[in-house]
Amino acid sequence: MSESSEEQVMQQPEPSPAEVEEATRTLVPATVAGMPPTAQVFWAVVNANGTLARGFGVVSSIRLGVGAYQVVFSHDVTRSAFLATQGFAGSVGAAPDGAVTVVGRAGLATGVFVTTYNTAGVLTDRAFHLGVLS
Repeated sequence: MSESSEEQVMQQPEPSPAEVEEATRTLVPATVAGMPPTAQVFWAVVNANGTLARGFGVVSSIRLGVGAYQVVFSHDVTRSAFLATQGFAGSVGAAPDGAVTVVGRAGLATGVFVTTYNTAGVLTDRAFHLGVLS
């Protein structure tokens, strides 16, 4: 962007001393690799029919109904972040457009509930990739 551009760029404000104190008081030290020693990453690749294609730390996956899935991991994931995207399990082709939503599985601390939709917003069976960051 040139200096003559009329676009304004939002600059980050400096954190206050209180914000710095709060952030460093609860800091978990990183390992040599940069991750805190308590960090865990799990993932699953699930076929449109609910079968598990592959994963890490995943115990099972099932299709609960049209576009609705349950994925169970080996650890409690209730305080984790979930990331998902539609995508085939293989390495050929491109998945159709659509949407995916993720949330912890009600009543199952080790589970994640996933829904997949087509571009019209209709529940549709779709393969997906799911990441769990703890």
